[in-house]
Amino acid sequence: MKNSILEWMGPNGWLRTRRNHALEHATIQVLAAKRPDLRMAGNSNARGFWIIGNVDIETFQAGLSEALQRLRAGERDLAIHPNCGTNYVSMGLGAGLVAWLSMVGAKGSWREKLERLPLVMFLVTLVLILTAPLGPWLQRTLTTDADLGDLQIEQVDCFERKGYMIYHVKTR
Repeated sequence: MKNSILEWMGPNGWLRTRRNHALEHATIQVLAAKRPDLRMAGNSNARGFWIIGNVDIETFQAGLSEALQRLRAGERDLAIHPNCGTNYVSMGLGAGLVAWLSMVGAKGSWREKLERLPLVMFLVTLVLILTAPLGPWLQRTLTTDADLGDLQIEQVDCFERKGYMIYHVKTR
């Protein structure tokens, strides 16, 4: 089965997902530089990526093409995005873990839990500060790959749903 979950889970699927994720980020960054007011979101998989953002198809395709060229020219930092979910997940996991650990041993009383609240807030804040660099590092080493190898854009589809432009970029 060509488009099975095994395609995504295998080593080639993971590499393709990382490369698509890098191109998704680069495209968003190129478009954002041209239109700072533009709000966008994206999601990648082994077969390509989706971007939601109200930009016309010509501007989108020009941004996609520029992103591809700039990544191939070695602008690896385009693959790292400050609002990537990887950043939020790494910080959220750290914050959630210390919040949970801070409450271990608290009996069922609300008073004891409330007395621990300053400790929880301090530790969560500390962990958020300390884990901020973790997300970009994880993007560089785990969730994106700026070396696109032989990745090629196969097709760009554009849809409009409820006033939002949605782009699906298929790659191979």
